[in-house]
Amino acid sequence: MTLPSVHRLYQAINTTWPARATRQEAGWEIRDGAGGGKRVSAVTLAQIELPDIDWVEARLSEQGQEHLFMIRDGDEILDAALAARGYEIIDPVTLYLCEIAPLRPASLPRAQSYCIWEPLHIMREIWATGGIRERRIALMHRVQTPKTALLARSGDSPAGVGFLALDGEIAMLHAVEVLPAFRRTGVAKKLMAQAAKWAEDHGAKYVALMTTRDNQAANRLYSSLGMRPVGHYHYRIKDTT
Repeated sequence: MTLPSVHRLYQAINTTWPARATRQEAGWEIRDGAGGGKRVSAVTLAQIELPDIDWVEARLSEQGQEHLFMIRDGDEILDAALAARGYEIIDPVTLYLCEIAPLRPASLPRAQSYCIWEPLHIMREIWATGGIRERRIALMHRVQTPKTALLARSGDSPAGVGFLALDGEIAMLHAVEVLPAFRRTGVAKKLMAQAAKWAEDHGAKYVALMTTRDNQAANRLYSSLGMRPVGHYHYRIKDTT
């Protein structure tokens, strides 16, 4: 089976983790992230040729937005142009993808993981420990495709959460957070198994997610589960203060 391309995954990210508003102007895609983080606030290319960077910088300044760009595979010319202007790289990210079957066990541990929508208070508390607060919860509510929140326990204790949404055949996992006391105890694997079950039950063929390259524990986990790194992106930012 041919896996979806990295550019198909970029589309799935936009669908399953949407900005409040997006518009295309002068060869750029400009987002209003409403405080939902870099992924929904960064500018991206909307055409092959390099557009006018001065123009988009002026628009961002007028709107009081950070000068923040997402650099995807194939955006090397933009990357070089921004580097020449003094933009710094932040948060390099790896995209992972696999078919559902390797992630889904024959059965799930009893009463150890759940799909719940809307998120419970305890789930919001766990997310908050990782900096995922109300504006990103509001972002989850904006998703228009099938979606669910995930909760995993360690014994009797709520220990980890995630958010999963569909874009066609792709189930995209976001906002995975495990409480520090329960890391490396199998909680993340329970979340992944529950995500795979829900995705398969809703007709998906693939599970995809992303994590920063610096998160070595997460990268090891996803690789150990049979997920493949299939693409990358990073941000370029410039201090305008």
